[in-house]
Amino acid sequence: MKDTTTWLRVSYWVGAIADGVVALAMFAETFLARPSPLTHYIPEVPYRYAMGLAGSLMLGWTILLLWADRRPEERRGVLLITNIVILGLMASGVFAVAAGFMSPAVAAPILVFQVSLIALFTSSYVRSVRRNQ
Repeated sequence: MKDTTTWLRVSYWVGAIADGVVALAMFAETFLARPSPLTHYIPEVPYRYAMGLAGSLMLGWTILLLWADRRPEERRGVLLITNIVILGLMASGVFAVAAGFMSPAVAAPILVFQVSLIALFTSSYVRSVRRNQ
């Protein structure tokens, strides 16, 4: 039981830290009009507005993962839901590359990290379910 709880907690914290870092970057683009570190795009008002919305959601997801950590076994389903969100982020990244907004060289490491998160979250969830059967 302890091993599976540890994996769940690691998953929650890795996800929360990643989301928190992204939320900060999004808010920097929103409120400080900082160029995107990924695309070097200098944000205009519509982009800044969208980043403000996205940053708020990312901050909310950070808090959700920290909340799940308070009862790791009971709230492990949050990890599977998070995988759906990551798949949406991956699709957005592929779109950004296809549209020429982001270079493949910048997108590739992000994609690898996202795939790694999905693998971590899924394996932690499966370990926990098997352990509790």
